[in-house]
Amino acid sequence: MPRAIWKGAVSFGLVSIPVKLYGATEEKDVRFHQVHAADGGRIRYKRVCQIDGEEVAYSEIAKGYELETGETVILTDTDLAELPLSASREIEVLEFVPADQLDPILFAKTYYLEPEGSAVKPYVLLREALESTERMAVVKVALRQREAMAALRVRDGVIVLQTMLWPDEIRTPEFAFLDDDVELRPQERQMAASLVESMAADFDSDEFHDEYREALLQLIDAKTEGAVTVASTDEGDESGGEVVDLMTALKASVDRARSRRTGESTPAPKKKTAEPAKKTAEKKPAAKKAAPRKRKTA
Repeated sequence: MPRAIWKGAVSFGLVSIPVKLYGATEEKDVRFHQVHAADGGRIRYKRVCQIDGEEVAYSEIAKGYELETGETVILTDTDLAELPLSASREIEVLEFVPADQLDPILFAKTYYLEPEGSAVKPYVLLREALESTERMAVVKVALRQREAMAALRVRDGVIVLQTMLWPDEIRTPEFAFLDDDVELRPQERQMAASLVESMAADFDSDEFHDEYREALLQLIDAKTEGAVTVASTDEGDESGGEVVDLMTALKASVDRARSRRTGESTPAPKKKTAEPAKKTAEKKPAAKKAAPRKRKTA
């Protein structure tokens, strides 16, 4: 595990559990720098004042809030230090709520909590209480100079703290289709349910991986080795053209899902426009000419 990023205590009732906070997730994005395409030199940016055009030192930069009138209110570090932000290292439990009452859309960042020293027993006691009652603890905590609402839950035997968005940070969905009166036939409902059942499975996160990131890393490796292109992993389009009938699309999806589960292969729908091109390609002696070309580059 990386180093703890915060130390404090979980407090509920008269019980206080000293804990350490660790980041539970990490992004695996491939990060790029902006460079000059001609020579690879890094692109640097200067902090320049819009009014006088002069470069500004970081120590001279303050926070500004723009009003609707276009005027700017300047806030200094002294101003911000006077705000009533809790400086205590405490995770205060406000209440214990049923786990299904917290909408996942509220969750933001996830952290692991590790007990410190002799706090293992009360830590385990809280963990067992959360699991046996199937509840989460709603808490308040001050992290990175900001008060946050969060939830405590149990994952793999560890108490997890998940910061949450405030209710007014969740946007209300306002879409025109929500007012449409859509009629669904019983056959369509039944076929859609059959599709869901045919694709039902127990979720295993290890079965999924970031194909784009893998392809991007392959491209970087190929560029490093001096190659020009990398092999494509695209399996082709099996849509078979525009779908005009919902029932037909649902039935085809059910059949394909069932065939995948049984291991049987389902032939891809033929495209009328692709057939002549395929026959023409088979008549060309492309394979005989390609072989000598590969030996020359080797």
